[in-house]
Amino acid sequence: MDALSTLIEATKLQGVVYSKIVNHAPWGIDALQDNNSQYWRLVSGACFIGLPNGQLIEMQEGELVFIPHGSAHWIADKPGSLRISAADYVKARLAGIPIFGGDSAETTLIGGHFHFEDGLIHPFLKDLPQIIRIPKFETERQLLLQQNIRLIWAELNNDEQGSRAMLKALAEILFIQIIRAYLEQDIPDIGFLAALKDTRISKALKLIHDSPGSDWTMESLADSVGMSRSVFFNRFKNLVGETPSNYLTAWRIRKAKELLVTANTKIIDIAASVGYQSEAAFNRIFKSKTGKTPALYRRDFK
Repeated sequence: MDALSTLIEATKLQGVVYSKIVNHAPWGIDALQDNNSQYWRLVSGACFIGLPNGQLIEMQEGELVFIPHGSAHWIADKPGSLRISAADYVKARLAGIPIFGGDSAETTLIGGHFHFEDGLIHPFLKDLPQIIRIPKFETERQLLLQQNIRLIWAELNNDEQGSRAMLKALAEILFIQIIRAYLEQDIPDIGFLAALKDTRISKALKLIHDSPGSDWTMESLADSVGMSRSVFFNRFKNLVGETPSNYLTAWRIRKAKELLVTANTKIIDIAASVGYQSEAAFNRIFKSKTGKTPALYRRDFK
């Protein structure tokens, strides 16, 4: 499995599509800082998105805006429109109370969010910019993203059997398509996205992800990707943001957490599966990283 796929599995990605959003001017919504990553796609009408730092985006029809870190933002038909909180907006919609209705100019949006399991946020997500704008649909990858949006729109307009499951699956595909489209626009020089684009460092990440229980050393990882120890160490640290050994330890603890919660396996066997032959050593490193022993972590999550 490729490195990006294993990362997405590790973060337990869940995609959500909101009900179809149709507002009539003037309208505005304030979204507070959130743990989820939001996305908005303008189907028709007028729409601005603003961030607390003063950044302002005037969306064009068909554009998609992605807010990876759940940053506070507002969305409105124009900057000066009166806004209400997202919580009040959702509450009114659920209660069937008309809001932002009337006969004035209409704006239609597709919105939703991506949720990543608490405690499993990966540097890959942290390296994304505050906001990602996909303004055009010209390349093949961007056209595939556009087609997925059309499928989401079709499901929102047809309340058929299985629509909820379809929307969830399409939203999770959408996340990957957004990342691919972003990488076509802006390939960073450093950071986890750059590491994924680097053939040899990406291979090293894949080896760690696929076989956390192997007896990896700096030398064996470097040899496996055809690099000298020193060049591998420096390039890995520069791109990923941490040393290979620290990343390996973090990934092993991540996998151990997952197994402790989902598998009815003895702790000594989990320790071995993530590279620790001594249960005492596993207990020690696990507690140093999580603040809990493996047994207590398992008890708290079951």
